[in-house]
Formats: sequence, structure tokens, C-alpha cells
Amino acid sequence: MAKTRPQHKSPKSKRKNKNSEKPQPNPAELYAQAISLLQTGQPEEALIIAQKLLKVVSPASTYTLASLPALSLLGEICLEIGDAEESLSYFSEAAKLDPDGIIPEEEGGGAEKFLWLAQLCQEGGKESVGWFEKGASVLRRDIGDFEGAANDEHSQLLLEEKKRRLANVLCGVTEVYMTDLSWEEDAEARCEALVTEALLVSPNNPEVLQTVASVRISQTRLEDARSALQRSMELWKDLPPEDVDVPDFPTRISLCRLLIEADLRDGALDVLERLVLEDDQSVEAWYLGGWCQYLNAEAQKEASDLSNGPVNGDQAALEEVMKSSRKWLLSSLKLYQQLDYEDERLGAHAKELVASLNNTLGPPPEDDEADDDDEWEDEEADEDHEMGTT
Repeated sequence: MAKTRPQHKSPKSKRKNKNSEKPQPNPAELYAQAISLLQTGQPEEALIIAQKLLKVVSPASTYTLASLPALSLLGEICLEIGDAEESLSYFSEAAKLDPDGIIPEEEGGGAEKFLWLAQLCQEGGKESVGWFEKGASVLRRDIGDFEGAANDEHSQLLLEEKKRRLANVLCGVTEVYMTDLSWEEDAEARCEALVTEALLVSPNNPEVLQTVASVRISQTRLEDARSALQRSMELWKDLPPEDVDVPDFPTRISLCRLLIEADLRDGALDVLERLVLEDDQSVEAWYLGGWCQYLNAEAQKEASDLSNGPVNGDQAALEEVMKSSRKWLLSSLKLYQQLDYEDERLGAHAKELVASLNNTLGPPPEDDEADDDDEWEDEEADEDHEMGTT
């Protein structure tokens, strides 16, 4: 009779099977890994890790407070990859778990999800204001807590950051009342109250001063608008681009639009020249630079007409401004085509301005388009010539 395997060895086999099981992923490590990938420009890879994190902390597909950090992170990652619908879904789930923003930010709570929902919500208008106000309430509460305990430099910096964020939220609400809710009877009064609070909370905030200027322009108080815009620029214009106190690129683009609207075109052009050095792929920066110089040329022509025509030097200077305007506009149109830019009104206006300039200057020579390849130059020159002769 053949010998059988001793029964006492089976526990060893069980231990071997038990030891062969994979350890459960560590949520803290997954979160740190996803954050690192997002911060180093790898949002698609970050998305995979963050989705894995959400499964680990929500094994039954039921979200709990433990799911908050993953949900908030996924909302941010989806924004980065351009999936606004998914981002809205994740932030909405986070808001359900922390409806009053009482969970600390480091645990996925706080105001941030409400502020994103204000920008992502489909209805806009009053719904957007509602989310902004939720975020503002959280920030006001945080500021109140900090003000009694900010007794060192680090705490003071955190307090100032909270105030800056609150002021920017108030500016966001102001923009809604100037656009979507401009028909409301008390829209102007609300705007005035909002910018007043924002100035009290963060008086040296460039974005706040720009919003003040926008409100003053809408009230046709141009001198007050110019004063606010100049104060805004003074805060950062001499700082290097990498300085944290320099407003982000979109904020400075908005600044340039306001400067042009307030007839501070030289200031706008100074900012735009700096912006295209920082990012020469910005359609809007090149367009605004061309538009700004076009307006300068129109102003020079009007001044010449009033003085019974230009002298030779003035005419040469005028042509240089017009040629420079055309260069900037052609650069914008080139990028508009390459990047499949979505702002059709901007593209149509840029083409209209180029056609007007071509009527005066004639079609651009090939070397009039800096950094363009020969094929683009020939194509664009033909297009502009056709527009100038129609």
C-alpha cells in the first residue's frame, strides 16, 4: 500500500497560500502618488492611480467620509484632462459628504469643491452664486478661526491666503452679477457690496482691483477704473515672472482687455509683450496685442486728421504701428488654425482687422510674419490679399 502524504503538512500549505495573497494598497501612498503625477504634468497616469484609490477606500462602491480625498482629487484630475462632466460628478459627490465644508481641507473637505461647482454647474446664474456663497461661508469661518490663533509667521501666511481666496470668490460672484444676472434689479448694488468686502478683506489683491475696475467701467466711471487698473499693475509689474505675487496668465489676459477698454493701451501692450515671452502659443495674447496696436494706429490717424494731415515722420511711424499690428494678428490667426481654437468671434475679428490693414498697406511680404514657415507665409499672404480685394 502506497504511503500517503502526512496530514500535519497541510497547515504549511495553507500558510503558503495565505502568504501569497497581495497586500492591500496603502491609501496614503496611492494619494501621494496621484498628487505627484498630477503636479508633474501626468494627469492621465494620475487618474488611474486616483481611481484605484477610490476603489480601495470605497470597496462597496458606497462613498463615505474616507472617500472625500479621492473624490476631490479625481475632480481636479478630470478638470486637468478636460473632462468637465466627470469633474462635476466627483465634486458633487464630495459636496454630499461634506455639505457644510466642516471637514478639514487636508481630509478632502473645505471650500474648494464648492468653488469648482460654482464654475462647473450647468445652470450658472443663481446656482453658481449659491455654490460661491457656500464656499465663501466656509472661508469666512476659517478666517475667523485663524485670526484668533495666527501668532506666528506660518499661521499669518495661511490667514492671508484664506483672505485672498475669499476675495477672489467675491470677485467671482461679482462677475456673475455683471453677466448672467445683470438683469436683476439689485445687480449693481450687489456688485458694489461684493467689491467693497473684497477690498476690505484683501486690499492689495490684483484680481480684486481688476474686478473693481470692471465694475467702474460698467458704471462709465472711467477715471476710477483707470486708477484701480494702475494700482493693480503696480503690485507686480516689476517682479520676475516666476514670483508667486504675479497674477496667473488668464488674470493678466483679462487685465489687458480691461486696459484696452479703459484706453490704457500702452499699459496693455507692456503686459502683452511680457505674456508672449512667457507663452508664445497664446492665441488671445497675440490677438489682443494686434488689436491694441490697431487702435493705436486709428488714434494716430484721427490725430493727424485733426492737425490737417501727417508729416513724413508721422506717416512712417503710423505705418510701423500698422505693420506691427498685422504681425501680431497674423501670429494669432496662425495659432488659431493650428490649435483649432474655439472662439469664432475672435478669429472673425482678427481676420477683419487684417483685411483692413491690407487695404491700407497692401498684402504682407513673406518676411512680415516672424517665425512662420514658407508654406504658411505663402498661404496667409494669399488669403490676406483676397480679403483686401473683396
